[in-house]
Amino acid sequence: LHGYEKIRPLTLFATHYHELNEMTASFPRIRNCNVSVKEVDGSIVFLRKLVAGGSNHSFGINVAKLAGMPRALVRRAEEVLIKLESNRNENGESTNSGEPKISTVKLPSVDDSFITKNIAAEPGVQMSFFKLDDPALEDVRDRLLDLDIDNLTPINALLKLHEIRKVVGGK
Repeated sequence: LHGYEKIRPLTLFATHYHELNEMTASFPRIRNCNVSVKEVDGSIVFLRKLVAGGSNHSFGINVAKLAGMPRALVRRAEEVLIKLESNRNENGESTNSGEPKISTVKLPSVDDSFITKNIAAEPGVQMSFFKLDDPALEDVRDRLLDLDIDNLTPINALLKLHEIRKVVGGK
């Protein structure tokens, strides 16, 4: 797409491939942006602010933790990341001297018992924001679905929000 100056398509995509940051030097119409992130005690907070430039760090493992991915899976991703980073110099260039790449390393075979034992959801991991069979939440859902939001005035929206807050036990 970048080679067709007359067409000038607008394209938006998200990726963790930092090598694409370098394309801005070769193609003047390419713009990189990233979402600001703040790291606090090993966790991340998305600041919901889009800033110019590519990110110099991948937060995929942090996002996996936030999504409640199993600890065994996150640990394996951390191992792979350490291996990849150990094969790069300070400029990000590969220093791999004949070692097999991570993607070519033979992984152990995985069967159902391995998944159940190591990859299944960890106890206590929040897989849903809500208890799905909660009658109060069903009531909230029904109230929201019944709203005609296209014809709802701001004051009526606030009143409905107040009603919903009462349903879930708020003041």
